[in-house]
Amino acid sequence: MAVKIRLARHGAKKRPYYRVVVADGRMPRDGRYIEQVGRYNPLTTPKTIELDLEKIDEWISKGAQPSTTVSHLIDIVRTGAPAPEKKQKLSKKAAAKAAAAAESAE
Repeated sequence: MAVKIRLARHGAKKRPYYRVVVADGRMPRDGRYIEQVGRYNPLTTPKTIELDLEKIDEWISKGAQPSTTVSHLIDIVRTGAPAPEKKQKLSKKAAAKAAAAAESAE
């Protein structure tokens, strides 16, 4: 049985909220899990990451494999650094307005 530490998506449409769970690799993403070991909310500013590192270390010692996303979240929590924020991309219309405003200011 391949045990994974991964994210399970919850929340409404376009409003994701994730639970960090330990689950059998054959179960569906949002299906049955063995234990919940944390939470991750990417919508708050700054992003909310709550992980129980003791439980995660215990599961990893038993052979559980964290997903790439979960391993990245674990690294962020261990270092204490804030989660990196993505730059907001301007729409074409907004970029054109900003360029026009900068041009008229000159």
